[in-house]
Amino acid sequence: MADLTQEEWAAQLKEDGNAVVLDVRTDEEVEEGYIPKAIQIDIYKGQGFLDEVEKLDKSKNYYVYCRSGKRSAQACMLMNQLGFENTHNLLGGFMEWEGEVVED
Repeated sequence: MADLTQEEWAAQLKEDGNAVVLDVRTDEEVEEGYIPKAIQIDIYKGQGFLDEVEKLDKSKNYYVYCRSGKRSAQACMLMNQLGFENTHNLLGGFMEWEGEVVED
């Protein structure tokens, strides 16, 4: 797992053709907006989160975020234990995100 600043995360994501953006926030939090192309799997779903993550392609590079950076760090550690080699945690999370945001 790599902890990346907002700038590092955005720069690496832009250059990474094998990237997947993973939002581990709740449905209510996602309603406030999300980073473009993010897939959401709520980490609070416990085993449900693990079941969904297991279906993901382990060869991809995962850019993971939550509201503040704590849950996404947890998610990265769990994903590493499940065999994901490239997980990147967004320090400061969505609260500090200054990049593009999608609002439905």
